[in-house]
Amino acid sequence: MQPTITTIGGPTALLELGGLRILTDPTFDPPGDHPVGPLTLTKTIGPALSHTDVGQVDLVLLSHDQHPDNLDRLGRQVMSAAPLTLSTPEAAERTGVTPMHPWRHHDVGGVRVTAVPALHGPPGCEPIVGQVTGFVLTGDGLPTVYISGDNASLECVELIAERYPAVDVALLFGGAVRTPLIDERLTLNAADMVIAARLLKARYVVPLHVEGWTHFTENQSDVHAAFSEAGLDDLLVSPTPGRPAPLMPVR
Repeated sequence: MQPTITTIGGPTALLELGGLRILTDPTFDPPGDHPVGPLTLTKTIGPALSHTDVGQVDLVLLSHDQHPDNLDRLGRQVMSAAPLTLSTPEAAERTGVTPMHPWRHHDVGGVRVTAVPALHGPPGCEPIVGQVTGFVLTGDGLPTVYISGDNASLECVELIAERYPAVDVALLFGGAVRTPLIDERLTLNAADMVIAARLLKARYVVPLHVEGWTHFTENQSDVHAAFSEAGLDDLLVSPTPGRPAPLMPVR
């Protein structure tokens, strides 16, 4: 069966790959305010599919649990119903999910999930923003898929590219996130997404985490403009939200 992707909103996407239904960073709450310590993050766009529309999944890949734009109330319900969730050691302590350290792998059916480095902001930001992880999915006869999570570090991308010199599809979380707590980007901006795609030699790029929250300073249009200016329009895969699309379209 051809691998597919259904984008749902923010960082949330459903992959059908290797006979598995794999969900990234579950966010299914309606628009509204989400208090996070001294901050309030505001969601402006609801999900393209409800948590009940998505149904049962086999695996949740959670980049981190501490921010509601990556895991919200309804997302936690979906995660708790899934037989397996992989995430950071910090998330495992708080939620009971299965912890993954960088470069360790976990096999689920015919899919190998490898945790890869990610940094949710500038060096030294971890005490404020916490741990975050990315993932690489591989398997016999399957495309190699990189899921960045809320990574802002091109140095991390370089390390991943050294180990995976042929990434077929890169799910890059963007949005150039900023908050008052750290006056630097906490995720990739559109220009860095272009650099990441080149470092990974990606055949296709799916932009995620680029719409739906007021603390995102860039959107889907910025991503398309950056890839167009770089002459890389043909790399972008931007499916209609809520509708399955080929993970690797025939062009």
